[in-house]
Amino acid sequence: MHYRDEGKGFPIVLIHGTAASLHTWNDWTKELSKNYRVIRLDLPAFGLTGPNNNADYSIENYTNFLHQFLRKMKVDKFHLVGNSLGGNIAWNYAAEYPSKIKKLILIAASGLPTNKPQPAIFKMAKTPILNSLFLYVTPKFIIRKNIEQVYADKTKVSDALITRYHEMSLRAGNRKAFIDRAKTDFKLGENENLAKLKSVKTPTLLIWGAKDIWIPLGNGKRMDSILQNSKLVVLENSGHVPMEENPEESLQVFKVFLNE
Repeated sequence: MHYRDEGKGFPIVLIHGTAASLHTWNDWTKELSKNYRVIRLDLPAFGLTGPNNNADYSIENYTNFLHQFLRKMKVDKFHLVGNSLGGNIAWNYAAEYPSKIKKLILIAASGLPTNKPQPAIFKMAKTPILNSLFLYVTPKFIIRKNIEQVYADKTKVSDALITRYHEMSLRAGNRKAFIDRAKTDFKLGENENLAKLKSVKTPTLLIWGAKDIWIPLGNGKRMDSILQNSKLVVLENSGHVPMEENPEESLQVFKVFLNE
């Protein structure tokens, strides 16, 4: 697997979302590694880590994977941060291993139904013929369209950003893994596990972009109402990936929470 371990101090573990990579945390890591040990990783199916041999992309398997990885890294107590899919993994991990997490930060975390149509890229991954075509032909304009959906300000979507996401998608096995992952949610219905979410007692910060169209703010408000020890901060000019689109603003919110 591909990971980076930078800086010294109390550990912070960063988990990216679907189709992203550890690079989504670049700006946060530059700042946080001055005072903390920052560990970030490419989840199986994404980035340079690549696909699982068993094609198991359930939240349960991801949670176990994270646990095994942190044991290998000899990290026992830490702050855990997750965006989107990474947020879903993070709160499930907090439910399973509450003693290990000092503070939990969920950025546009998945895990609750959105009550709206899925993004086009996920529909394509579940559609026969189209998903077969995706395995062999993945033009940059598809990548650009999806990144523009997760950003509130499309002018911030640079060619370099598109190229990075595109090249990661072309890593051997990643496109098939993306399709397998998209089908997993549909088959298992993992987003309905409300009792597990409610069991999380770790101090939790929810960061949500007001202009998130993938996992809308209403989900953040509902998650805040279910969690026992949480607070929600809304970033008015952000979409689904505030740590990437508006790193300074989102990082400031995160730092305030750590210092409380």
